[in-house]
Amino acid sequence: MRLKKGLVVSFAISIIFLANILSAAAQVTSHVDVLVVKGAINPAAADYVARGIEAVERDGATCLIIQLDTPGGLESSMRDIVQGIINAKVPIVVYVSPQGARAASAGVFIALAAHVVAMAPNTSIGAAHPVGIPLPGAGEPAGMETLMEKATNDAVAYIRSIAAQKGRNAEWAESAVRDNAAATEREALELGVVDLIAEDLDDLLANLEGWQVEVAGEEVTLHTKGAKINRVPMSPVERFLHTITEPNIAYILLIVGINGLLLELSAPGASVAGVAGGICLLIGLYALGMLPVNYAGLLLILLALALFILDVRVPGYGFLTAGGVISLLLGSLILFNTPFYAVSRSLVVSLTLASGLFFAFIIRSALQAQRRRVTTGREGLIGEVAIARTDLDPEGMVFLHGELWNAVADGERIEEGERVRVVDMEGLKLKVKKADKF
Repeated sequence: MRLKKGLVVSFAISIIFLANILSAAAQVTSHVDVLVVKGAINPAAADYVARGIEAVERDGATCLIIQLDTPGGLESSMRDIVQGIINAKVPIVVYVSPQGARAASAGVFIALAAHVVAMAPNTSIGAAHPVGIPLPGAGEPAGMETLMEKATNDAVAYIRSIAAQKGRNAEWAESAVRDNAAATEREALELGVVDLIAEDLDDLLANLEGWQVEVAGEEVTLHTKGAKINRVPMSPVERFLHTITEPNIAYILLIVGINGLLLELSAPGASVAGVAGGICLLIGLYALGMLPVNYAGLLLILLALALFILDVRVPGYGFLTAGGVISLLLGSLILFNTPFYAVSRSLVVSLTLASGLFFAFIIRSALQAQRRRVTTGREGLIGEVAIARTDLDPEGMVFLHGELWNAVADGERIEEGERVRVVDMEGLKLKVKKADKF
C-alpha cells in the first residue's frame, strides 16, 4: 500500500516538474511580431497591417506590435486598419516610436483602437481634425461648411466609440478631432489616452509582462518578457506603393512625367521619353490620389502642362513658357492641403527652374529650326551653286550634290566648266544662271 502511495506521489511530482519545464520552454520560445508603419496611412499600409494580423493569428505570436509614426492619411485606409485591430483575435499593441515620432490625424484613431497604447519619449499624439479641400481665394464652396460639419461629427462619434470601448479618455479624443488637441507622451499618460511610456522595444516588452487585455470577449494575460522579436517587413509591392505616396516622391514623379511627355511632343519619335513620362505621370497621379491634395494646386500644374504644350506647338516666343513656369511654381507650393504633408520648398524651386530651363531650350531649338534654311527638296536646291558639265545652249547637264542634273540656261549661253546658280526648278529640270550674274 505504501509502495503504491509512493508511486502516486512520485508520478504527481514528475507531472508537475514536466509541466514547469514545458511552461519555461514555452516562455523562452515565445515571440512577438512587429510591424513598422511609417509615413502616410494609405491602402498599402492598410494591406500591410491586415497581413500582419493574419500572420500573428496563424503563427501564434504572443501579440502584434505596430510601431507607428504617421502624420495621418486616408480615412478609408484608417478605418480598415481600425476594424482589423478591433476584430483581431490576438492582442494588438500600438507603440508610437521611435523618439520624435507622432501619431497624428488618422494615427490617433489607430492608436486608440489598440488593446495597449505605448509611446516613446519625445513623441506626440493628436491633431485629428478632418481636412477639407476648399479652393483658395474663392471662399468656401456652397455646402462645404455643411459637409465639413458632417465629416467632423462623424469622426467625433467614431473616435468616442473607440475610446469608450477601450476605456480611454473620450473627452480628449473628441477634442483631438474638434479642436486639433495634441499631447506629449507624458500628457497623454496623465490624461488616460495611452497606457505606458517605453524607451524602446525591449523596455516595452518588459512593461507588458503580465498585462491583461480583453481580446474577442476573453481576458488574455501577456507574457512578453524576454520574448523574441520577429520583425515583419513590408512586401516589395507594399513598400513600392507606400514609398510613392511620400509627398516629395509623388511630386518628383509628377514633374518627371510632365517633362517626359513634353519632350515626346516636341520631338516625336523619342518613344523612351514618352513611355517613361507616361508611366511616371500615371504613378504620380495615383500617389496624389492617396494624399490630401489641394485640387487648385493640381489644376495649376496641369495648366502649366497645357501652356508648355501650346508653346511647343504654337511658338509664343517664350511667353507661354514663362506663364507655365509661374503656374507650375504656384501649383507646387499649394499642392497639399495640410502642414503634415508638404513638398520641400527647395525641391519645388529646383524642379521648377529645371523645367523652365528645359522648355526654354526646347522653344529656342524650335525657333532656330524655323529660321534655318531648308536643305531638302525643291527649296533646298534653289540658290545652290553647280558646275556645268556640258555647254548649256540653252539645255545641258550640270553637276550638283554629287549628281548630274538636266538644266536649262536662263536667257544666255553657258560654257562647260562654268559655275552656275540654281534659280528655279521645273519637275526634275533645273533653271540656272551664271553664278557671277546672280
